[in-house]
Amino acid sequence: MNTSLSWIKAYVPELSCTAQEYTDAMTLSGTKVEGFEKLDRDLDKIVIGQILSIERHPDADKLIVCQVDIGGETVQIVTGAPNVKEGDKVPVVLDGGRVAGNHDGKMTEGGIAIKKGKLRGVESCGMMCSIEELGSTKEMYPEAPEYGIYIFPEDAKVGESAVKALGLDDVIFEYEITSNRVDCYSVLGIAREAAATFGKPFVPPVVKKTGNSENVNDYVKVTVQDPDLCPRYCARVVKNIKIAPSPKWLQRRLAVNGIRPINNVVDITNYVMEEYGQPMHAYDYDMLAGHEIIVRRAAKDETFVTLDGQERRMDDSVLMICDGEKAVGIAGIMGGENSMITDDVKTMMFEAACFDGTNIRLSAKKIGLRTDASGKFEKGLDPNNAQAAIDRACQLIEELGAGEVVGGMVDVYSRKKEPVRIVFEPEKINDLLGTDISREDMLEYFQRVELEYDEAANEIIAPTFRHDLFRTADLAEEVARFYGYDNIPTTLPKGEATTGKLPFYLRVEQTARDIAEYCGFSQGYCYSFESPKVFDKLLIPAEDELRRAVTISNPLGEDFSIMRTISLNGMLTSLAFNYNHRNKNVRLYELGNVYLPKQLPLSELPEERMKLTLGMYGDGDFYVMKGVVEEFFEKAGLHDTVTYDPKAGRPYLHPGRQANIMYGGKLLGYLGELHPQVADNYDIGERVYIAVLDMPSVVEYATFDRKFEGIARFPAVTRDLSMVVPKEILAGDIEAMIAQRGGKYLESCGLFDLYEGKQIGEGYKSMAYSIVFRAKDRTLEEADVAAAMKKILHGLQSMGISLRQ
Repeated sequence: MNTSLSWIKAYVPELSCTAQEYTDAMTLSGTKVEGFEKLDRDLDKIVIGQILSIERHPDADKLIVCQVDIGGETVQIVTGAPNVKEGDKVPVVLDGGRVAGNHDGKMTEGGIAIKKGKLRGVESCGMMCSIEELGSTKEMYPEAPEYGIYIFPEDAKVGESAVKALGLDDVIFEYEITSNRVDCYSVLGIAREAAATFGKPFVPPVVKKTGNSENVNDYVKVTVQDPDLCPRYCARVVKNIKIAPSPKWLQRRLAVNGIRPINNVVDITNYVMEEYGQPMHAYDYDMLAGHEIIVRRAAKDETFVTLDGQERRMDDSVLMICDGEKAVGIAGIMGGENSMITDDVKTMMFEAACFDGTNIRLSAKKIGLRTDASGKFEKGLDPNNAQAAIDRACQLIEELGAGEVVGGMVDVYSRKKEPVRIVFEPEKINDLLGTDISREDMLEYFQRVELEYDEAANEIIAPTFRHDLFRTADLAEEVARFYGYDNIPTTLPKGEATTGKLPFYLRVEQTARDIAEYCGFSQGYCYSFESPKVFDKLLIPAEDELRRAVTISNPLGEDFSIMRTISLNGMLTSLAFNYNHRNKNVRLYELGNVYLPKQLPLSELPEERMKLTLGMYGDGDFYVMKGVVEEFFEKAGLHDTVTYDPKAGRPYLHPGRQANIMYGGKLLGYLGELHPQVADNYDIGERVYIAVLDMPSVVEYATFDRKFEGIARFPAVTRDLSMVVPKEILAGDIEAMIAQRGGKYLESCGLFDLYEGKQIGEGYKSMAYSIVFRAKDRTLEEADVAAAMKKILHGLQSMGISLRQ
């Protein structure tokens, strides 16, 4: 949003400040000024001069010598301009002045200095200027000649500033307006904020009643078929149109705001759009079939030619403005070529409407056309502003003699927007801000921005153009920005003391991070969006449930078209990247969600489950990864025995080096070596080890409660067992048997030797365990240990295990 300072001052006449002071004050009061540009920054000592006489240059056919009155003094200027004559009033830059200019196609910083000198031997004491040399263009000043010196009208005063006469003694401010302050997308909205910021009176334009004795309803009929997308539609008719250039003051205001003046009718619609922030459109009344307007949705694949001459294809979500036979405009975006205003127009219809902002934004995107009007509509305009804007436009039509306004207005207003009422609680506002501002001062701040106070109900009434005011916190913000954020003291927060800590599940996840990083793993983040080809790379069968993935409705491409149901692809992609960049030993972990749909197509949100995924290659093997998992279980309080089921049957893992991780009979995850074919699919030339834990299942058993146990006072008794074990029996099964039969004095057992070879029979392996017994209240006797060992040996023998001789 841009505004000129002169336009702001038109509504805040007592405003007096520098551009920098304005920038600082407005930014501190909540209307952020991104920057400003002084239009006359490169212009100096330029006045209006009148050419008294013209003579040919004695030594140059294309140059003339002019005597120019600059106000009480006559100077001689040599020029080659072809369009000047005696009596013309022109801009003259005097000796020592500056004009805008360019060098090699680039604007010259600081302008071009003009000095007295000689042209082909004749003295020249200045220079007459074109509009380009004054830093503007013919587009913004249509009366300027194509080539040559700018000519002022006859009523221009000789000797006065040419820069001021052209409206170039102005400053353009650029604002960053948040989308909830739609009122500030207008000059009036910014002026209201400026008046409130500087404590000056706000003087908006007085809109007078317009129109003849006729009734507009006799001219045009309006039907809104979709009131949800068009809550209000206002229409007025103007006849006896007289197309002509706009007056200079109107052209200047548009030009300094970067809008090219065209003619009085078009300029009025642009002017009101900037002034009120309400886009308007004018239709040629005689080209409206049936002299009626129908607001409806487009038909599927309906085509329409817009004002820019482009044919555009619609769908049934786009709102159209139609007459009795055809579409004449795309609502809120652009009118049609078939009803455009031409120089031959006799009667026209003004439209000021309010459309659904979301629909306008989506429609503009679908048809590939975004305009100034759609940019305003998509933010959600105030429907009560439409009538004020159309009445202002009709007032300007009458004041500029552009036509005769027909009396009355067609107004289709389906859902009237009412002001929001907020209970006024000064104490709460002061508590929020940490201030001690009086009730009267607060009400004075509210009055500045047109917030009314209902004393009987003790409520603040927010006008409908303020879309951002709903609750006490919003009122507190209004108080803070006008009291001054820099004036609010630093205070300590109030409230009861509470114990601050992470939720339990986050503490478990933080423990997982700590253990992984302690074990040398670096954290990574992977995409939640994946390609359906991932399942083939991981050798997942076609009928597997993991292939039932949520499909993205508007994906960036096939590679990001589904939500992941398994966390391995991101981890393996990261490991492959490191491997192909010759990183030798890599350990990565990720804590991220997978998305499991309850049914397809989706009828409710999918289940999101957090997974801890560990991946590594280089130094380390299956048992190193298993040790990392067990270290985490120990820290997370899973003190009972964790078991490993080698019959995991996961196709992406090595068939002989994988296991499901079980705890209390429940599956917590899995670990193993990556299947060689999967490693090849990811271009990884080393053995890769993976572990995946389902964090919600781990959280179910986790605990951070710890019971203190003192240092043992009595000695331990150790017994070693060397056994011949059938190969199919797992170490975990042996340890479970020892724990079951060991009795209350069993403290621990540990495997310290494993051997397979010629000395052991085929189909068998040698395993040696160290078993430790200890009593807490006395020294154990041989009989205590012998009884326990006898039970253990009987249990092992029942499994087909024998002592090694």
